[in-house]
Formats: sequence, structure tokens, C-alpha cells
Amino acid sequence: MTALHPETILLGAYALFLLGAAAVLDLLAAHAHRRSQRYRTAGFTYYEHLDTWVCPEGEHLRSREVDHARRLVRYRARPHVCNACARKPACTDSDEGREVVRFLDDWPRLEAGRFHRGLAATLVALAALMAVAALVRHHGPVELAALGCLLMVTGLVGRRLAPPLTHR
Repeated sequence: MTALHPETILLGAYALFLLGAAAVLDLLAAHAHRRSQRYRTAGFTYYEHLDTWVCPEGEHLRSREVDHARRLVRYRARPHVCNACARKPACTDSDEGREVVRFLDDWPRLEAGRFHRGLAATLVALAALMAVAALVRHHGPVELAALGCLLMVTGLVGRRLAPPLTHR
């Protein structure tokens, strides 16, 4: 049995590193988005069946605008209630009432999500390109098996990242 060529090992290891970096980038970007959403709506509760947010003081924020181009809904509290609220300085500096934004799409379909998924998909494509280049240069049976497995893993990671980029 012949051993793997050192170049194949190095290219395979680097391709695996790129796949790992793509997965970590995707996970961290999604986590940052969820955390940002929690921060912006901290203390507020969304009631889907009413399509209403409720603030910690019990005020209802009703839908005021649906922005189809940006795929979001803006909710706003009544200004006179917010302006009279003791929590106003900690809640909003607007004299028009507190505003909360709810995105109509999930994270991967948002602009930031598509950007980060695009970066991750680029890393996956680079890993696949490196595996194919290694296959062209070294096509012994051991290399074929190792690089074929690497290409299958690359395909699985790419498939995981691709749907939000291709479906809108």
C-alpha cells in the first residue's frame, strides 16, 4: 500500500481548515445576530397571534409600517404613553414612542446573513478547488480515496450553506 503524497496531505489539511473556518464563521455570525436581536428587544415580548410587541410596562407596540423592500415590520408605541413613562430615559430617546423592528426573514436570508454565508461559501468553494487540484496532480488510489472523501465533506458543508444563497 502506498502512502499519501505530502502535498496531498498538506492540501487536504488546509482544505479541512477552510471548511472549519467556514462553519465557525457561519455559527458566529448567526450567534451575533441572535444576540443583537435579544439586546434590541430586551424586556419586550412578541405575541405572534396579535402581531404585537408588549413593553415591560404593558404598553402595546402595534405594527406601523411594513417595509417590503427591506423585509421588515416596524412597531411603535403610542408617543404620549412613552413620553409619560418613568422608564423612558432607559428605553428610548424618541419623542415619537419606542420603536421595535421585526425582520420578516430568518437570519440566513437577511442581507447580513447572505453576506456572511457568501463568505463561508467562498471558503468552501476554495476548499473544493484545492481538492480538485490535488486530484489532478496526484491520482493514485490512496489519493483518490482520501480526496474523494474530502470532496464529499466539502459538498455536505457547501450544501448546508447554499440554500439561503439560492432561495429568496
